[in-house]
Amino acid sequence: MAEQPLVSAEQPLVSIVTPCLNAGRFIERTVESVLGQDYPRIEYIIVDGGSTDETAAILAPYRDRLQYVSEPDLGVADAVNRGFAGSRGSIFAWLNADDIYFPGAVSAAVRCFVSDAEIAVVYGEGEWIDEQNRTLGLYPTVAPYDPAALERECRICQPTSFIRRDAFDMVGRLNPDLRSAFDYDLWIRLSAKYRFFALSNCLAASRMHRGSITLRQRKLVFEESIGILRRHYGYVPVSWIYAQLSFRRDGRDQYFEPLRRSVGVYAHSLVVGSCYNFRHLWRYWRDWISYAAKQKPTGPGALEKVFDRP
Repeated sequence: MAEQPLVSAEQPLVSIVTPCLNAGRFIERTVESVLGQDYPRIEYIIVDGGSTDETAAILAPYRDRLQYVSEPDLGVADAVNRGFAGSRGSIFAWLNADDIYFPGAVSAAVRCFVSDAEIAVVYGEGEWIDEQNRTLGLYPTVAPYDPAALERECRICQPTSFIRRDAFDMVGRLNPDLRSAFDYDLWIRLSAKYRFFALSNCLAASRMHRGSITLRQRKLVFEESIGILRRHYGYVPVSWIYAQLSFRRDGRDQYFEPLRRSVGVYAHSLVVGSCYNFRHLWRYWRDWISYAAKQKPTGPGALEKVFDRP
């Protein structure tokens, strides 16, 4: 799509919420990435859960260009819902306090919504960046959009996503009981009712660092994601079970510290997965065999060659 700013007599208001708590290390870069967008109608709301670091001081020079709310909350999902409740835009997004938008991200998303009233969610390509803003790699986005992909894993980079207000409201907003996998849960609920569209543009960067929820609360990420898969689909793929059991064994975050393969742990995933998927045993057993078979090499001793012994 074209890169020029959207020009329309009725430009929709876009509301962006940033939940934060002691985010002084990164929040100025986040704020600048929002306020530097070329789209002219952005309502920006920062919901601070009660920071005790330098966050408030960093935000002080920007107060005339954003709304700042500081009050206790029940976590990120609750903070986003609170920000949404105080917003007015017909298009909604949230950007975590350590993530950033790339130039033109909002305009690109709005164009999609304006061009097709049936689209409820727009998302794009995303990058992973480190604490020094260096690119670590591309997020493994699913494009074009395939709702069946959500049955296996979350392939939508949350900071690249924009949602119609009515759709977000209709599905009940974010689940405040979830502490880490609330975006995955939201995509699944939205996909059951609404149309998604994947942009080829790289819209945002997700910051990977050891203080992020994704890596700091790895145990919780596995528990919530597996719970979501069981609740929505009644089935947990072998990849999730194997990864969870591997984390329990060695505590590796499986991003900066890659998963260490083990034939023993993989064998254990057959037992655990059968318990999780007792209503779909044949399916799980086929998937378990197929997962190993897709790894190379094949032939005698293949499993030992693919999965290092513990």
